[in-house]
Amino acid sequence: MFFILRTNYGMNSGLKYMIGVDIGTSSTKVIALLPDGRVQALYQQAYTTQQPQPGHSEQHPDDILRAVTQGIRQVAQQMKQPPSGICFSSAMHSIMALDADGSPLIPLIIWADNRSQPVADVLAPTAQGKALYHQTGVPVHPMTPLCKITWLRQHAPDLFAHTKWWVGIKEYVLYHLFGVYVVDHSIASATGLFDIHALQWSPEALQVAGITAAQLPQPVPAHYILRGLKQELGIPADTPFVIGASDGCLAQLGSGALAPGHATLTIATSGAFRIATAKPVRDEQQRIFNYVLDANHYITGGPLNNGGNVLQWFMRDFLQQPQADLDTYIAQALQLEPGVGGLICLPYLLGERAPVWDGHARGAFIGVQPQHTAMHFMRAAMEGVAFGLLSIFNALQEAAGPIQQIAVSGGFTASPGWIQLIADIFQQPMHLGQQNDASAIGAGMMGYEALDIPFKGLPETETQVFMPWTEGAAVYKKHYQLYGLVYERLKDIMHQL
Repeated sequence: MFFILRTNYGMNSGLKYMIGVDIGTSSTKVIALLPDGRVQALYQQAYTTQQPQPGHSEQHPDDILRAVTQGIRQVAQQMKQPPSGICFSSAMHSIMALDADGSPLIPLIIWADNRSQPVADVLAPTAQGKALYHQTGVPVHPMTPLCKITWLRQHAPDLFAHTKWWVGIKEYVLYHLFGVYVVDHSIASATGLFDIHALQWSPEALQVAGITAAQLPQPVPAHYILRGLKQELGIPADTPFVIGASDGCLAQLGSGALAPGHATLTIATSGAFRIATAKPVRDEQQRIFNYVLDANHYITGGPLNNGGNVLQWFMRDFLQQPQADLDTYIAQALQLEPGVGGLICLPYLLGERAPVWDGHARGAFIGVQPQHTAMHFMRAAMEGVAFGLLSIFNALQEAAGPIQQIAVSGGFTASPGWIQLIADIFQQPMHLGQQNDASAIGAGMMGYEALDIPFKGLPETETQVFMPWTEGAAVYKKHYQLYGLVYERLKDIMHQL
């Protein structure tokens, strides 16, 4: 399933452009970014995630490879000339085992896969787990390839013994395009296997996983250039490919949010809250991540497992309504009073990452009364997602200092009411720009920088600011405190379930 958007490409024959490729969890987007910051063409192709067992989340890597190659080919055709270069963004935390010929031995295991929770349970509370967090910048959690590989060593020894290479999806794509195994520092820094200070694979983490550095791709900077394309993509074989970085890091770049104290808040299928810093931020409570963007920037923050997927679940399984009607139901839910009559939701359908990093966490509603309707539950779910993001915001401010500006992005921005709800719960202004596809745009921007091609910067766009309302602020403050207490009181029960 895919769609293609064409934007006046015929009027720009002869103009230089950069292709930005964003390999996401649900789809791959490929854009043509002009030197003046305008997106001139876009191709998007979706693919599915399989959940063969509870806690398992897998994808077919060749479906994603096809989406990437078709996207590059289609955008080059739309632009009627080859690009100046191509740069990649990619989702983090994926891993799969390859044989000596580069063929997958298992499907791609993605970030949402929780099967390695027992590994994290044992390692995270130890002194070794804490030391690995400070060295690698990633909390010990089943999302990380560190835990996933360790679990496979324990539960699939034959597979483990026959594995020549351990790679993520971007590395798999680049192997098929160039025949080499390389990984950018940004993707590597999300594996739990990479020393973000020394910029090399961590011997301590490798020992935990039971693998060697020789089984992993060579780590290279985000500006690393590959040439000598081995597949026919409708472009010259010597077209420079810039390896790029991770989607979260490049979304920060593509949102123009690298200044100190400038944060981005995203709700799509999942959610995230991030800031850029000049060096890793040390958090003794291990609540936040530190990922490498480039030589001058780290991206610090926290991801939520549960964002828009919570409302999609509610629409599908409770309301039994089509997803196309989601905005209508969101509007109805937002007409209800703040706090929805004492109803609180823990939206942990897929466990949770930041700031609790608890794969055993489960969803819950508490405070249910006879007057609560389906719309009360829906609004409580939206407030619960917002409380989760607020907890990351507070952790970041404690560890990294004050945050002065918050830019919002993601699918939830199609609902002005939901943005207003976030502003009211945070009691902070929310800035909504017109920049879409931030990760792909960030990839294009990094491509221009790596190839030393002049780039004028992102065009000035009108920003809508959602100012917080004080009405309901006291209720939200109380419910946010109770939200944290409910999780702490139910945590042991969740783990027993």
